[in-house]
Amino acid sequence: MIKVSVMYPHTEGAKFDLDYYLKQHMPLVKRKCGPALRGATVDKGVAGGAPGAAAAYVCIGHLMFDSVDAFQKTMAAAGKELMGDIPNFTTIQPVMQISEIVM
Repeated sequence: MIKVSVMYPHTEGAKFDLDYYLKQHMPLVKRKCGPALRGATVDKGVAGGAPGAAAAYVCIGHLMFDSVDAFQKTMAAAGKELMGDIPNFTTIQPVMQISEIVM
């Protein structure tokens, strides 16, 4: 199983509408990915490691798929619409990482 992490770095002056992300964008992701999406979680950044430090990321969305191929096929079909929704909730350029879940 793989995890696709879509990370939104903390950026001064940037906007991120968590309410829209949770109530509009993630349901869109679930609908468009269909059964290929095996699970999803959302992390809201609250703090950095040092006292008083800001979180490195405002938000991180994690999407689980059986394989990189399953993810890529899903994105080929739905990616344009999903990426097109990003300006509706943030001005932050997301950073994406695909990881193999090993534990």
